[in-house]
Amino acid sequence: MAISTANFKNGLTIEVDHAIWRIMEFQHVKPGKGGAFVRTKLKNLRTGAVQEKTFRSGAKMEQADIQTRSMQYLYEDGDSRVFMDTDNYEQIAVPNDTIKDQLPFLQENMNVDLIQYNAEVLGIEVPNTVVLEVASTEPGIKGNTASGGSKPATMTTGLVVQVPFFVNEGDKLSINTQDSTYISRA
Repeated sequence: MAISTANFKNGLTIEVDHAIWRIMEFQHVKPGKGGAFVRTKLKNLRTGAVQEKTFRSGAKMEQADIQTRSMQYLYEDGDSRVFMDTDNYEQIAVPNDTIKDQLPFLQENMNVDLIQYNAEVLGIEVPNTVVLEVASTEPGIKGNTASGGSKPATMTTGLVVQVPFFVNEGDKLSINTQDSTYISRA
């Protein structure tokens, strides 16, 4: 389906130069001299690269038909991860390279959204927050209260997060998956 630059909105997926792009942000610009144009920041869904592109106002391009399926993460299988469709129990193996940014947040039996274009798996979307257990961290020293300061803590999935001094090994923490930051104790 062809789409015009006038219909751009954040999160829309388009096909440009044989690649699939998600619009991160856009801005209509009407200079005093010359024709109007649209300045966009696009993210390539295959490679994860972010690029700025400019389109003439009113230019048409193809909208990419992206499907998301609710899946459950089952287990690791060599250099891939296996997910199961919660509706028909179909299992799909996704290479670790495709989802390398989400790997530190994956836990068995976690529900995620699988992003597909035609039959090609482009990646997964994990929930905005996940609860992870602290595998190792330096012990808190008496006198170090919640009034500032932080220390590194390694989660059971291998993710390293800066946490307050009062966090100990075995604690369950809420972690923001967008920027890998500590939110609170769970």
